[in-house]
Amino acid sequence: MQRKFVPKDFEIAAWNLLKPYFDGLEKREINSVADLEKWLMDYNELGAVVSENMAWRYIKMTCDTTSENLRNSFNDFVTNIEPNISSIANNLNKKLMASPFVNELNNQKYFVYLRGIKKSIELFREENIPLFTEMQQKEQEFASTSGAQTIDYNGETMTLQKAAVFLKNGDRKIREEVYRKIQTRRAQDETTLNNLYTELIELRNKIALNTGFKNYRDYKHQSLGRFDYSIKDCQNFHEAVQKHLVPLITEHEKNRKAKLKLDDYRPWDKEVDAEGKPPLKPFETARELIDRTETCFNTIDKYFGECIVTMDKMKRLDLESRIGKAPGGYQYPLYETEVPFIFMNAVGLHRDMVTMVHEGGHAIHSFLDINLELVDFKSPPSEVAELASMSMELISMEHWDSFFKDKEDLKRAKRQQLESVLDALPWIAAVDKFQHWIYENPKHMVADRYTTWMQLMKEFGSGVVNYNGLEDNLKRRWQVQLHLFEVPFYYIEYGFAQLGAIAVWRNYRRNPKKAIEQYKAALSLGYTKTIPEIYKTAGIEFNFSPEYVKELADFVKEEYDKL
Repeated sequence: MQRKFVPKDFEIAAWNLLKPYFDGLEKREINSVADLEKWLMDYNELGAVVSENMAWRYIKMTCDTTSENLRNSFNDFVTNIEPNISSIANNLNKKLMASPFVNELNNQKYFVYLRGIKKSIELFREENIPLFTEMQQKEQEFASTSGAQTIDYNGETMTLQKAAVFLKNGDRKIREEVYRKIQTRRAQDETTLNNLYTELIELRNKIALNTGFKNYRDYKHQSLGRFDYSIKDCQNFHEAVQKHLVPLITEHEKNRKAKLKLDDYRPWDKEVDAEGKPPLKPFETARELIDRTETCFNTIDKYFGECIVTMDKMKRLDLESRIGKAPGGYQYPLYETEVPFIFMNAVGLHRDMVTMVHEGGHAIHSFLDINLELVDFKSPPSEVAELASMSMELISMEHWDSFFKDKEDLKRAKRQQLESVLDALPWIAAVDKFQHWIYENPKHMVADRYTTWMQLMKEFGSGVVNYNGLEDNLKRRWQVQLHLFEVPFYYIEYGFAQLGAIAVWRNYRRNPKKAIEQYKAALSLGYTKTIPEIYKTAGIEFNFSPEYVKELADFVKEEYDKL
């Protein structure tokens, strides 16, 4: 994006330097539709500049959670810049909606954007600004706490992500030893994370009450812009997954137990290959991961490979796990320079390759909607964003020979991928249902939290894994889920998108060329259409009824059985 409103050499160092640009927009006269569209373009440019500045502060902080300077830089934005923007942004939204020319805008083009603006105005409360600031600062404590978690094994201090490699080791004693070390380390932060979560729940509940909602669940459903489905739809999804997916998972776990010839199937047995083969190693170094991803994407569509090349050249890839790096992985869109950033913690495992193609799907999405005029047009809801990434996991699977030269390894990789697809849905449903209970009962005791979680593990678990003597590990398992701490209620979207991704993959199996054309067309819409319209453009349904869930789960099972 070339700056036309904000000077090219302007950098956001303090609010008092940024404020005049917002003030100018607030005071500007709008006397025609052309004036309004010019005002929107300038506001959009300012938003892109601000967004990218915050993005880099966040990216740098997560790449090195040990740096006090980087943490202070991010907190400075959250404390001294963002709160001021929140208030004036609400005024600008009101100015837009109050303009007599707003109804003369192209309704088809701006419908989705304007309904979001209306909702934002409805939910805005001045008294919530300091609460949002405090909440954002607390949310980052999860990253610093988790990023500091390491164990010592084989004479090496390693991250828990790297240590998890040993859970795939063929030696059961090694698996158990490392599992116990990981759990012992997690237990050290159990109280810290419980206290943090309790504080976040209290803050979020205050925000909801201030906005006139009876609980944060109902508030968040609105603030996430869930215009196209209801809370009841989420609950129906929980029930459909429990009815149709849990039995499949149970059957699979029983088969694994039998193949491993174990009378006592324990949590450290869940990751090891059932046939006793060593862990899949699709790559050794970050360089290999990049190059093989590029080759894989090129086979699907040349444009997809070019996206990875561009990010690589612009140093928008930080892939390897290291001490002090925040856990997890993400793709961060950068709206001004228009080339996104991928962050992850790769240690050479199959799941790392899947993370890369997943985040690569997000990145391709960012490239495909690059020509849309407004940042808001380029900011689709998670139900669409995750469709891009999860579809890429399954589509790319058809071309994983760039990672696996051995045909048996390739089959194993595909089996693991389909296992993870089915495994993910009950976990997603459990995490989402957990949050419903958490925020409907904000005054609960920690003991009640654990009781509820354990009940959900019964509802959505297979019951095959023996946790006798390890109950404490299971009851705090929710603490590994970043979304609970940092992005509440942003999780069921993965479930909806996973169903959509299965349908996209099914189309790809039937007609690859047409499926990719539809996939690209859908992603190119950004958020200029409703979610059902975007899914329809992709050639699939936005549907999570029990019948549809069963239909897609059966398709995955059929494909799995062929392997």
